Amino acid sequence: MLSQKAKYAIKALIYLAKQEKGSLTKTADIASKSSIPKKFLELILIDMKRASLVSSKQGIGGGYYLLKDADEINLADIYRLFDGAIAMLPCASLRFYEPCHDCPDEATCLIRKSLIQVRDQTLHALEKTTIKMLTKE
Repeated sequence: MLSQKAKYAIKALIYLAKQEKGSLTKTADIASKSSIPKKFLELILIDMKRASLVSSKQGIGGGYYLLKDADEINLADIYRLFDGAIAMLPCASLRFYEPCHDCPDEATCLIRKSLIQVRDQTLHALEKTTIKMLTKE
């Protein structure tokens, strides 16, 4: 399930993507126009800044802007940043793999095989959905 933090991050990125390229947008504007609590948004923007999705300029006239083009940011990037693994089990994860301690044979585990298929389909859908696509109403 998508966390509220990830959902707000997507909403903030959509708002920033709709702004004129190179313009700076204040946190308060993003928060009010996207219905995101300002304090929570500030934490989300810091995480996205660390991930090199956005950057900011301080001072009067400062604000946030996208570092990447909106068509280069997909939902898989955001999901992994805020919610971690896309797979439903650690043994089916690409980036967060861990063996299941209760599984005698991972190679023949039908649960793992099924959830790898679910992961692959979910990952494909998330990777092909970009922020730019979400800006089109």
